[in-house]
Amino acid sequence: MSAPLTLALRELGGEGPPLVVLHGLLGSSRNWQSAGVALAERGYRVLAPDLRNHGSSPWGEDCGYQALAGDVIALLEKLALGPVHLMGHSMGGKTAMRLVLDRPDLVSRLTIVDIAPRTYSDRVRVEFAAMNALDLTAIKTRKDADALLTPLVADWGMRQFILTNLGQDAEGRWRWTVNRAALTAAIPEILGNPIGPDETWSGPTRFIRGGKSGYVRDEDLPMIRAHFPQVDFVTLPESGHNPHFDAKGGFVDAVCG
Repeated sequence: MSAPLTLALRELGGEGPPLVVLHGLLGSSRNWQSAGVALAERGYRVLAPDLRNHGSSPWGEDCGYQALAGDVIALLEKLALGPVHLMGHSMGGKTAMRLVLDRPDLVSRLTIVDIAPRTYSDRVRVEFAAMNALDLTAIKTRKDADALLTPLVADWGMRQFILTNLGQDAEGRWRWTVNRAALTAAIPEILGNPIGPDETWSGPTRFIRGGKSGYVRDEDLPMIRAHFPQVDFVTLPESGHNPHFDAKGGFVDAVCG
């Protein structure tokens, strides 16, 4: 496993027990600003790191879950908060699963958002192909980038999500703020299962799933229970894969309940 990287950390407010939030693939701590403030208002101190190769955190060639979890372990050890409520969405959820199995002493409660401990089909290849095909030298404004992405990614919401990873350097040149090359190479590993067949964690666990998502299927539930015997499930019927956006009120209730 690679040496841990020092992650950028965003404090989203609150003074209660610590809730550490891990974002998904191509996301960042910024995606959790609104939900994080709502969770802080419900009594948590909400902290959201940028995972390696995302946001303002350093880049590293190793994008595996052992490395992702190792970075967060190093952060939690440095913060010395005691056991935390750990929540992860999508790729961040798989990272949280790996972490709690490696270092159960660091976690008091686990919340996994719309992901299961299994291998997924290659459903993100289109987005990465579009990012890799975008000629950054042809872009003068974010509107230019949106126009160039439109033939490659028809869905407006997905284009806007991709474009959150586009920024300008000190000279005003457009660049990707994620480590596009390393993440592209690691897609099979990112889509894979982060935990072994016999690994279990018996602490309090909740899986929150979007009713319109399909990422956590009914047939996944027995397997999840085998890994996390104290699990319960909350389904938000009107939500897709991003319940912290799609159904924020119900999502906050599910996290705090």
